[in-house]
Amino acid sequence: MRAAVLHEIGQDKLEVLDDVEAVGFGPGKVKLRVRATGLCHSDVSAMSGVLPQPAPFIPGHEGAGEVVDIGDGVTGLSAGDRVLVCWLPACGTCPACKRGQTQLCLAGFMNAGTPNFKRPGGDVFGFAGTGTFTEEVVVDAGCAVPIPDDVPFEIAALIGCGVTTGLGAAINTARVEAGSSVAVIGCGGVGISTIQGARVQGAAQIVAVDPVESRREAALRFGATEAVAPDGLADAKQRITAGEGFDYVFEVVGKSVTARTAYESTRRGGTLCVVGAGAMDDNFQVNMFELFFDEKRILPSMYGGGDVLRSYERAIGLWRAGRIDLESMITHRVQLAEINDALDQMRTGEALRTCIEL
Repeated sequence: MRAAVLHEIGQDKLEVLDDVEAVGFGPGKVKLRVRATGLCHSDVSAMSGVLPQPAPFIPGHEGAGEVVDIGDGVTGLSAGDRVLVCWLPACGTCPACKRGQTQLCLAGFMNAGTPNFKRPGGDVFGFAGTGTFTEEVVVDAGCAVPIPDDVPFEIAALIGCGVTTGLGAAINTARVEAGSSVAVIGCGGVGISTIQGARVQGAAQIVAVDPVESRREAALRFGATEAVAPDGLADAKQRITAGEGFDYVFEVVGKSVTARTAYESTRRGGTLCVVGAGAMDDNFQVNMFELFFDEKRILPSMYGGGDVLRSYERAIGLWRAGRIDLESMITHRVQLAEINDALDQMRTGEALRTCIEL
């Protein structure tokens, strides 16, 4: 079958091959036929080494498709079922799951160290234990979440990562209050979803911050009340909050420099929500006096900061009601053979979200 493979960490191009085989099918597993998958910035971060991932590997974790086969012991799924891919399934038994913090379950991360593909030359890993830039993939049954028939595969794919992450940051983690002021730094797919989450929560002012003009224009269409380049954030802070700072600031880039800007843009007693996934050697610093004196809440948000299954259902409900726009987030559609063009479009900021159709 065909798949897009990264041979070594640090390479910026994928090779589309037709000699890849999905492996590992057995008890507790399901085989999926991928129909659509989104290109998420985390895929690029794994390719560059910012996020740890064994190589060679197949990127992709934001996917949807159909169940081809189920292994022994799998319940609630049948061949032909429509599903989205959950790259971080909850085991239900670990301490995090028992506390209700299923987004912190480590079971899914453990899957990343087990190859679920092979080629004539050897094993191939799937990113985050999945790997959806392929025609078929074998995953744990918990990674295959049934979706209603009225949800298109491309919409389900977005809900599988970027939409859930962004909406959840605003709704679950920060719990944006109605009438509040919000700034969102970084307006790719996750940032746009954060903006939509803040709008759903009733924020009065939502300032989108991004260096790419097309993304700023998009942010306005999705609910931002204004959009500025990074050098315009200080002026927006002064105009909108009289210099006090925003009630909520979301960092959706994953870099310490933007996290520091976000911290400085947050009012005393306000909330900085860190959504972007960054590198292990990029350290964010605050001094002990400001940490105490300003009483700003620093809240990281992992995969939307809540139970992902409920978050999926909420996203579908909001989409059905017309309260969030998911179709318009897909600005580009490509075939698997065009994956490297899609990567370039993401790196330049031209694409908001790209759907790879298989």
